[in-house]
Amino acid sequence: MELLRSNLPRVRIPEPTNRIFKHECCISFDTPKSEGGLFVDMNTFLAFGRDYVGWNYEKTGNPVYLHIKQTKKTIAEDRPSKRPTLLAIGIDGGFDNSDPQYEESYEIVILPDYIALPFPSVELPEKVRLAVDATLMAEAAERKEQVASWTADKKLVSKYAMDLQQLDNGVVVPPMGWKCAKCDKTENLWLNLTDGSILCGRRNWDGTGGNDHAIDHYKEAGYPLAVKLGTITADLEGADVFSYPEDESILDPLLGQHLAHFGIDFSSLQKTEMTTAERELDQNINYDWNRIQETGQDVEPLFGPGYTGLVNLGNSCYLAATMQVVFSMRPFCSRYYVEQSLKAAFSVAPADPTVDLNMQLTKLAHGLLSGKYSVPVLEDDDKSSAPSSLKQEGIRPRMFKSVIAASHPEFSTMRQQDALEFFLHFIDQVDRMNIGNPNIDPSRSFKFGIEERLQCPSGKVAYNGRKDYILSLNIPLERVVNKRELADFQKLKAERAAEGKDVSTDEIVRPRVPLKDCLDCFSAPEEVHDFYSTALKARTTAIKTAGLTSFPEYLVLHMRKFVMEEGWVPKKLDVYVDVPDIIDIRNMRSNGLQPREELLPETAAGDGEESPKLLADEVIVAQLVSMGFNYLHCQKAAINTSNCGVEEAMNWLLAHMNDPDIDSPISQDVQTPHIDRSKIDTLVSFGFEEELACRALKASGGNVEQAAEWIFSNPSASAASDMDVTTSSGAAVDTLLPDGGGRYRLLGLVSHIGTSTHCGHYVAHILKDGRWVIFNDEKVGISKNPPLDMGYLYFFERLES
Repeated sequence: MELLRSNLPRVRIPEPTNRIFKHECCISFDTPKSEGGLFVDMNTFLAFGRDYVGWNYEKTGNPVYLHIKQTKKTIAEDRPSKRPTLLAIGIDGGFDNSDPQYEESYEIVILPDYIALPFPSVELPEKVRLAVDATLMAEAAERKEQVASWTADKKLVSKYAMDLQQLDNGVVVPPMGWKCAKCDKTENLWLNLTDGSILCGRRNWDGTGGNDHAIDHYKEAGYPLAVKLGTITADLEGADVFSYPEDESILDPLLGQHLAHFGIDFSSLQKTEMTTAERELDQNINYDWNRIQETGQDVEPLFGPGYTGLVNLGNSCYLAATMQVVFSMRPFCSRYYVEQSLKAAFSVAPADPTVDLNMQLTKLAHGLLSGKYSVPVLEDDDKSSAPSSLKQEGIRPRMFKSVIAASHPEFSTMRQQDALEFFLHFIDQVDRMNIGNPNIDPSRSFKFGIEERLQCPSGKVAYNGRKDYILSLNIPLERVVNKRELADFQKLKAERAAEGKDVSTDEIVRPRVPLKDCLDCFSAPEEVHDFYSTALKARTTAIKTAGLTSFPEYLVLHMRKFVMEEGWVPKKLDVYVDVPDIIDIRNMRSNGLQPREELLPETAAGDGEESPKLLADEVIVAQLVSMGFNYLHCQKAAINTSNCGVEEAMNWLLAHMNDPDIDSPISQDVQTPHIDRSKIDTLVSFGFEEELACRALKASGGNVEQAAEWIFSNPSASAASDMDVTTSSGAAVDTLLPDGGGRYRLLGLVSHIGTSTHCGHYVAHILKDGRWVIFNDEKVGISKNPPLDMGYLYFFERLES
């Protein structure tokens, strides 16, 4: 006890704004349920597993920890199984989520000798008691971030908050004992911030919740804002405030003042109810969707190193599937597992390792590859369970998702995302983290060069080059190999429709296209209209071909299965792509300027010639039109992004679809889009060259933040090279890019189930130890029939000669 008193200066009482971790170790996936429990640093409020808390003591010198240990409760064998009567989860009459219950115990531990003192205990210093009580009562940071990310859209300040009318009607709200003024409800109560009335919330579809008295009061009186009692604490940002006219949860910057009007001291209130977002979160992550999903076949589970599942955090399957494939590749395994220990990563991490990408990548790698967390879990200690019924708990990549999504507004939500976009964002973040250290950058293994060759009728050529991490391929439906079967199926479908029947699932025939035809389409010559030739000094039609200047160690193919139908409705192509185990793309090599080729001349400055007007790249326009966009709008999008590419043009189009002049004809004297000088100056102040800043702003439609992202994503971008300039020299060889032969073996694929990238489910299949393995969130097992023809992303490993 004297030792504890001597270390009291190292103990802090947490403030409401402090991030408190008490569910998971910040450098491993240990939890209070793990052997040894969890140790919470009472100075930083970071949590550590038993094997890692000593490292934190060595690094920080903080000696006092709250030790949390959870032990599974025994369940009576004769406990009857209740049949659900409501379609609800975790309430009387609803589904039982079957999660085991745990007993939690606490003690104070002083390092380095692990001296333990019981908690609670009246003998403990008051500061320690207050600090531990506040820590245990506070919302865990892991939970706070999860709830915040579940809220699909970030809360906005209500337009009614700043000038809210509050009646001087003498109402004083007591600190407890609340009840609806119109019924007997004592939960789900809302305080109207205008007149102080306390009324119950909305009735849920299953009969639970309130009796709609709060919403009825708004319809009668028109008072706009209400706060949910039971969610008000000293941390006012966590309170659930709802705006009835805006019909959404909002922020009230003056909430403290509005509560004080009715005599409420928020600093003394404790949280007793879930917010709307928390309740939605619980209902979406606790329900085991596999109980209603028929897979059609049993999968033999696998355990051990490299076979660890990733628990779905709520629509995070895109992350799980992608990261499973990434960590099946040698560069990432070596960089973050073989060559870097957890202790080494922790030693160089900042004070808060939960926000360090290097630390969280290392943590994820060790979690997936060590096998520590991939062990069978027996239900109720049933040692006789059959092997096929065993499962693993898997690991929850909460901290990794929080770090990797911090700079991305979409990935930080709980909405379903596109696995391709996530892969590119992830690789970009790893690339930035390793700037200046190309020898240890695992993202380099995906990078390759793409070169476009343009030839005008004069016979002269120009070359434009760029770098990329994925090869995006169109699927040429005109090259299907099963046309006869498709014709027979359409005939059968018409006959069944005439009879008022549907074809059965096993009768459906889908188009089949060989992967080789998709690759050939990428390299095939195509016409580029309105191409300005500096040799002919006129607009003409050029022939464009594309090829690769280097063959990466790992080749990622993206199948463009998602297109836009009329009305901007996303559609998924229902097509199979026949993908062989081995592919050879050596014929796709581009070798730059050849000895007999002559480059198109550059336009000399001041030669008296009028600079060519910027016209829309018809290739970009055609691709956007094929997605269902208006032709004129597509032309404007291409021009306003300087013909930089389809993605940039689409982003501009989506951002400007409601512009008042979007349907106006294109001005004939338009050469380049106008860029606000202040935006150029902003980018220049960041250290970028002015010409590069101008080009980036053109490519991003004038958005400064997107322009900065564009510059970082295009490190080799030249301010002088414009997509409409046809005088670039032959492509220079980038010796930093990995290169080798053009033969590849299929290593893994990410497939998608659903009608669009924003809904459905992602699953990974990976070739491991000579067999195909399915990674379906936390479920890992031998794949009996891998869907090699249904992939969305294909990952190939280069075969060395």
